[in-house]
Amino acid sequence: MLFRRGVLVQPLMVVPPSPSPQRRSVLQRRVRLLVGATIAYNVVEAVVALVAGRVASSSALVAFGLDSVVEVLSAAAVAWQFAVADHERRERVAMRLIAVSFFGLAAFVTAEAITCLVAQEPADHSTVGIVLAAVSVVVMPVLSWAERRTGRELGSGSAVADSRQTLLCTYLSGVLLVGLVLNSALGWYWADPVAALVIAGVAVKEGRDAWRGDACCTPALSNDGDDCTDDCCR
Repeated sequence: MLFRRGVLVQPLMVVPPSPSPQRRSVLQRRVRLLVGATIAYNVVEAVVALVAGRVASSSALVAFGLDSVVEVLSAAAVAWQFAVADHERRERVAMRLIAVSFFGLAAFVTAEAITCLVAQEPADHSTVGIVLAAVSVVVMPVLSWAERRTGRELGSGSAVADSRQTLLCTYLSGVLLVGLVLNSALGWYWADPVAALVIAGVAVKEGRDAWRGDACCTPALSNDGDDCTDDCCR
């Protein structure tokens, strides 16, 4: 805000031009690489979580594995979009697919959380599950940040929405980690399912926004994201 002659003046915001064709090509290739890395990691994560969850009778681990499957579907939607040169043409469909993946994630997590609460039985200790959750807490934010920044510069709503899906997976990883540790150390079976229900509520909101095409902060006003005017892309 600036004052000129005692009058409050709103500064003008200068929006830089869209990326050049050469830069867009680089960004599109980067999105494909990031999406490929996300899919590969989540496939491994899903297999490990589902197997470990069955071994330890852990509803939380099973839900986390199902979440990884949903994340693969979301990333696959973006990969499908950027498989063609004119990726904007597939933007709306990709956003709808990502929205459905958010809703699916919420449904899976809610069902598993309620089952765990009703059963009132703590799962067995799972060292594999704890290590997996800890690794995901580190890996997922990096993938989310890279895809969000690239998607915003490119002006791709689907890439930004998918990065938010990955960030949600980060939160769920943290919830899983806390839940497994509390369950193993203190026998608090309810800690993880209660927190998971909160994450499910957030997933519904994100799914609604993606369905409406609200990708937030795209195209980017700057490459580093400092000009973001709301909190959804922080």
